[in-house]
Amino acid sequence: MGDVMPKKIKPLDLRQVKTYSLSQRISKVSTADFAKTFCKGSSFKDFLNALPDILAASDLKFVINALATAARTKKTVIMGMGAHVIKVGLNPVVIDLMERGIISCVALNGAGIIHDVEVAMAGHTSEDVNAAISNGSFGMAEDTAVFLGDALAESQPDSDGLGRAVGRAVVEKKLPFSEQSILAAGFRLGIPVTVHVAIGTDIIHMHPQFDPARCGVATHRDFRLFSTMVARLQKGVYLNVGSAVILPEIFLKAVTLARNLEHKLNDFTTFNLDFIQQYRPLTNVINRPTASGGRGINLVGHHEIMLPLIAAGVIEQLED
Repeated sequence: MGDVMPKKIKPLDLRQVKTYSLSQRISKVSTADFAKTFCKGSSFKDFLNALPDILAASDLKFVINALATAARTKKTVIMGMGAHVIKVGLNPVVIDLMERGIISCVALNGAGIIHDVEVAMAGHTSEDVNAAISNGSFGMAEDTAVFLGDALAESQPDSDGLGRAVGRAVVEKKLPFSEQSILAAGFRLGIPVTVHVAIGTDIIHMHPQFDPARCGVATHRDFRLFSTMVARLQKGVYLNVGSAVILPEIFLKAVTLARNLEHKLNDFTTFNLDFIQQYRPLTNVINRPTASGGRGINLVGHHEIMLPLIAAGVIEQLED
């Protein structure tokens, strides 16, 4: 039996393959969607129009159009942002969008008030953690903790969220760089800036000036205020920029709260921007809230490039 030769296997015969004309096939890419070359001296609008209508470039145009449409039709636009947005120098861009009436509400995590206040106080922020963690000096800047502790102590539990309390303190104490403060801009313009704190995540929680009870009341009031703004998101836009956990979780709870109270919320745009893809923004911002209507867009890129690009595109559209 060991001498039996295996049966020869023949290659597949291709002569009977069924084919069709390329003209009959549905294709996902067309020359109509191709990029256009850029000409020296062209406008920024020309640059945007020259981008291909494919993948992320198409999504970028969609986000710009959605924001411009929401602003033009007076719909709600909420920007949830991590503190990294502040640390890469984008306060002027965010404040400009607030002043133009494009952004209706800003939501920050707890680190946001720290970096925003330090910018307003000193014109600089963001310490070198690696250099300071070994000797226990990380997060121990007294000025920051004292200012925020005083702002919290002066807050009115029946009328102030944490964002408003700190924004008012920045304005009233006339900090030298207050024009660069998102919190101050919110107080000045009457635009809600809500702050959502997880106790133990921020450097000020290590200082004796920190009042956790008062902070809890203030940040819970901000959650309720944020939920009011989310309940108005129909036909509007929610942006999550640089928050991987806190704000996506807050947003999902606010969406379910709004729907539980029977606010119509089934047609709006959500947009996530970060330099890496994260589970919670994709799930809690892009997919779950828009499952029954609307559209979620995810873009990967550096905030310091992408956010000014989007802002400029919106301004171009609104000024046409």
